[in-house]
Amino acid sequence: MNADDLNKLVNFQMPYGKYKGKLIADLPGNYLNWFAREGYPSGEIGRLLELMQEIDHNGLKYILDPLRK
Repeated sequence: MNADDLNKLVNFQMPYGKYKGKLIADLPGNYLNWFAREGYPSGEIGRLLELMQEIDHNGLKYILDPLRK
């Protein structure tokens, strides 16, 4: 994780799938857990989904609140 990743979570939208257009930070935990079980996509989106799953799984979503615009 780099310092900019947390900002990306509250600014990047899911580019495809059931939650297309929804911010990565707002994806439901069960969807993030599905990626954890089935595998993350390659590239930046996969890295961000993995980070968000860790944040959600550990109950740390509140750390993103100050970053929301």
